[in-house]
Amino acid sequence: MIDTHTHLYLEQFREDITDVVNRALQAGVSRCYLPSISSKHNNSMLELEKKFPGFFYSMIGLHPCYVNENYDSELKFVKDNILEHDYKAIGEIGIDLFHEKKYLEQQVYVFEEQIKLALENNLPIVIHSRDSFDEIYEVLKKFKSDNLRGIFHCFTGDKQQAKKIIDLNFHLGIGGVVTFKNGKISEFLNSIPIERIVLETDSPYLAPSPYRGKRNESSYLKIIAEKIADLYNLELSEVSKITQKNSLDIFGN
Repeated sequence: MIDTHTHLYLEQFREDITDVVNRALQAGVSRCYLPSISSKHNNSMLELEKKFPGFFYSMIGLHPCYVNENYDSELKFVKDNILEHDYKAIGEIGIDLFHEKKYLEQQVYVFEEQIKLALENNLPIVIHSRDSFDEIYEVLKKFKSDNLRGIFHCFTGDKQQAKKIIDLNFHLGIGGVVTFKNGKISEFLNSIPIERIVLETDSPYLAPSPYRGKRNESSYLKIIAEKIADLYNLELSEVSKITQKNSLDIFGN
């Protein structure tokens, strides 16, 4: 299995990262992709990738929640550093109107600039969306092309929104929310082709049931995969095989 979205470089894992990685391996996780959030965390992300070669793969990008008065310098960091490492995606990027609406105009600008950067470098994008589906969809429509691809991270929308995203050549990142009793996406997810789904944990956030509210980690990906297997009436091994292929099709080997 592949965890397409996990922040294991954050301080929540500083004391026991080796144990966290070993638990993930024992659970059947073969690799993890690390989404960037700001320049502040870039070194710790790359150091983690170096410490566990072949298991961690990094992205670069400016998270919308980190778009503020210094967005120009943060965006410059992304543009200046994109060729300094073998980054697998531009992410996580997008628009967040849940935490902050003050910088909406800047968020849209930064999102568009990073999409352009992804297209210029033939990289997928990983999208963060919170209370902002319509705004993000309007931006993506402007850039729609065969080369624009990636993951709509932590998808928690409805069936209609899922189909819109898929029509734009994106995959849905499915995480712990699918195990929540009030998650709602479990009600229609099996009507979405599993070939358009990838697995993620978003560790340390959004731990699946029965760990909801606690620190999430990549070993819990198996719980999410088991829920997907149940919804699609497939064997766990088949879900693992399909979603792994989906992930590698997006990020490359």
